[in-house]
Amino acid sequence: MGTKTLLSVEDYAALDEPEGVRYELNEGELMVTPSSSAFHNEIRDDFSGRLRAFARPHRLGLVTCETDMKLADGTVRRPDVAFIRADRLQGIDLDQVPLPVAPDLVIEIVSQNDRADDLLLKVTQYLAGGAQAVWLFYPHPRLAYRYLPGELEPEVRSADANHTFEESELVPGLSIPLREILELLQRER
Repeated sequence: MGTKTLLSVEDYAALDEPEGVRYELNEGELMVTPSSSAFHNEIRDDFSGRLRAFARPHRLGLVTCETDMKLADGTVRRPDVAFIRADRLQGIDLDQVPLPVAPDLVIEIVSQNDRADDLLLKVTQYLAGGAQAVWLFYPHPRLAYRYLPGELEPEVRSADANHTFEESELVPGLSIPLREILELLQRER
């Protein structure tokens, strides 16, 4: 059995990603992640656009997509959508790759090829890194799951089209009816 070569965050940051290849660093192990579908990107862009349109004029913080973020030594993830509160951005060089701060809020759009155990590992890593909320959005069964830090394990709640996407502690006043996202998807399919 061969030994696994583990990378540091610095090694990861120095890698050149070939065209069409995306990497993440999972506890030192380099992971190749598949390219996103146009459908996935439409959902991601809709969420990020709505969140950015609300957060920017209120000066609440940074909304970014597919940005490398250091969650721990040896772990760099690239959330579909991430929000970092303005007060946590003080002194952070936004040109740095990866950003040396975990997002406060993560939205991951679940693709058909995503594995449940990989998704739950990511959720755990985001929360352990400092995220206050992680949303997994499943477009095809039209469900979302919201994870919050818990004492022993993450607290999870499910949501369907009748719920709203709200994070009043992180983005006060933002309310996105999930039905609007789902109706957009129905029109485009």
